Amino acid sequence: MPSMAATKAVNRGKSVYNVPTDLSADGVVEIGGALRSLLADTFALYVKTKNFHWHMTGAHYRDYHLLLDEHGDQIFAMTDPIAERGRKLGQLAIHSIGEISKLQRLKDNNQESVAPIAMLTELRDDNLKLTRELRATHEICEKHNDVATASLIEVWIDETERRTWFLAMTVVDGSG
Repeated sequence: MPSMAATKAVNRGKSVYNVPTDLSADGVVEIGGALRSLLADTFALYVKTKNFHWHMTGAHYRDYHLLLDEHGDQIFAMTDPIAERGRKLGQLAIHSIGEISKLQRLKDNNQESVAPIAMLTELRDDNLKLTRELRATHEICEKHNDVATASLIEVWIDETERRTWFLAMTVVDGSG
């Protein structure tokens, strides 16, 4: 049976959840914090992807619109498993848009008009950055022997690399 210290995790100094785990208390807190930031980035990328999906124009409208719709669905599908993995460890998930804005590392794009090629390039770069953040979180999981979270992240890395690849091949010659 794990010690009481190993089963309690404190997040943001406000909430204590007693969820049994054999991971260390420090590991649970570090992984939980990384997952919260990852969740904020995932929501930020989802909203940006949908923003660009909604505001796409141009000769390749249909192809780009459908590509970004597919990407948005895939990104959104990551959110619940990220949040629930943190909760399984006794940690907090995101509560609000305000919390997302404090934790996200990906930048928003609030411009009224963005050229299609610029949209796709920005999303390519953001997906690449998300891959880096996923890898960094994976390293934290490895450090604390959290194979369950690490295995989820491996799938998300593959999906994110695929999105990056599709976007890169779409903008490869700069003309879209």
